[in-house]
Amino acid sequence: MAGRRLKAGAKLLGGLALGLALWFGGPPVLRGIDYFRVRRVEIAGLQYLDPAKVVNVLKLSPKASVFDDLPALARRVRAMPGVTSAEVGRRIPGTLAVALEETVPVALASRGAGLVLLDARGRLLPFDPLRSAPDLPLAANGDPLVTAVLGRVQDADPDLFARIGAGWRVGPDVVLEVGGRRFWFGAQVSAEDIRAVTAVEQALARTGQAYQELDGRFAGQVIVRRTRA
Repeated sequence: MAGRRLKAGAKLLGGLALGLALWFGGPPVLRGIDYFRVRRVEIAGLQYLDPAKVVNVLKLSPKASVFDDLPALARRVRAMPGVTSAEVGRRIPGTLAVALEETVPVALASRGAGLVLLDARGRLLPFDPLRSAPDLPLAANGDPLVTAVLGRVQDADPDLFARIGAGWRVGPDVVLEVGGRRFWFGAQVSAEDIRAVTAVEQALARTGQAYQELDGRFAGQVIVRRTRA
């Protein structure tokens, strides 16, 4: 009985000591306590990046503490190419929790003897295309206008986006290859334009009508071409 009381008293005193340290000293005091050394890093939101690269960019020292400057660590992660946003939190006693959002790739493009991934602004992403996203459409020459249109289609109609094989620029417009047919869009294509084209595509499929091109460059109408212009 006496032993249990002593243990309970020790826990109480330990809790009081921790509370006093937080109240009077805060993180600067707690950083020096071995109990709060970082022993584990958990990363949520990864799909394309290598987890080891995220850990490396944190630049944690052997004496890193969960009470170190977490906003500074988050800024390091956000500065990584391919990262859109990042937050770093702590879980007592020794875990850092990194939650990040990666930039979504919209296209593949040829570079040298291989392929690279691009975002909707045509920027190169540091992801391995063979490992992470091999089925994206090919953007000829990595044209930013093409990737911008692909990004809008990806947001407005993921099912249509999944069927695009390639995209290329024709003057100020973009042509997308979809199942052997061509879909034309203007540079400022809207979600309504995209939905109008897919609605016409579905109507033609229901009636079994053959066509080669759907032109969605004109507001309020979709032009159906039976043969390629």
